[in-house]
Amino acid sequence: MRYTLPLKYVQSITKAGSIRKAAEQLAITASALNRRILTMEEELGVDLFERQPKGVRLTSAGELFLQMSRMHLADLEKVKSQIADLTGVRRGHVSIACSQALLSSFMPQQIAKYRSKHPGVTFNVLMRDRAAAEEAVITMQADLAIVFEPTRQTDFQVIHAQRQPIYAILHASHPLSSRLNLRLTDCLDYDLALPESDIGVRYLLETALKNSSRKLEPVLESNSFEVLRNYALHEQIITFQIAVGLSEINNSSGLVMIPLNSKDVPPGIMILGQLRQRTLPVAAAKFANQLAEALEVS
Repeated sequence: MRYTLPLKYVQSITKAGSIRKAAEQLAITASALNRRILTMEEELGVDLFERQPKGVRLTSAGELFLQMSRMHLADLEKVKSQIADLTGVRRGHVSIACSQALLSSFMPQQIAKYRSKHPGVTFNVLMRDRAAAEEAVITMQADLAIVFEPTRQTDFQVIHAQRQPIYAILHASHPLSSRLNLRLTDCLDYDLALPESDIGVRYLLETALKNSSRKLEPVLESNSFEVLRNYALHEQIITFQIAVGLSEINNSSGLVMIPLNSKDVPPGIMILGQLRQRTLPVAAAKFANQLAEALEVS
């Protein structure tokens, strides 16, 4: 809708960090975009952006305007979705923030399943871990978030919670590959490849060793579970991941997955959540119900 364009302009400029880059993404000239922002600033009586030599930055007034823009556009999506219900057409847009552990199989499967019934619904998936995923919901960059071991920010409301055990991932030729479950201390006798410290799996492992004299000393760290898994194909290392992200591992992959003993590392909590007291658009609410059911059986 045309009246929402100024709101989208502010969001685009904020994300790009400059009027020129935002104009390229919006397929308009930088001078035209700058004129529209100047007109908005004149109408509001304040500057929305602080012009700097290498770009622009939101002013305090701009921060308030951006938050209002996100709320307004989110409300508009809700109304459009409700209107679609009245006309019998399933349309809408769903934005979701989630850990990259869910990106390789779980989330694509769930989106494809939803769109098979509602092909008019579009999606945006943001890769975020823990606090960043919650923040995306609170700032209304995302309708929903799936967070492993959440930081539990005040404005983040839980829709569904599910326990997720931690698995060790190792090559089928690894000396420990025949075990039915593994003690964490046994794993520490071998080289480790670990997710970075801000990721929930790493947090649980470090918590388990909090009162131990032994420490995690990885030979490789990454924020990508795909990198960690693939590295286990090339070296006798052990890495770790939650159950929901492991559906792509099978007997032919060369890898095995073995649960960690829950006495050493208790299962973590996977949370599906939204902004507290926000009424979700119909498409997002229906997708949230589907995700809750999927997490229940994962």
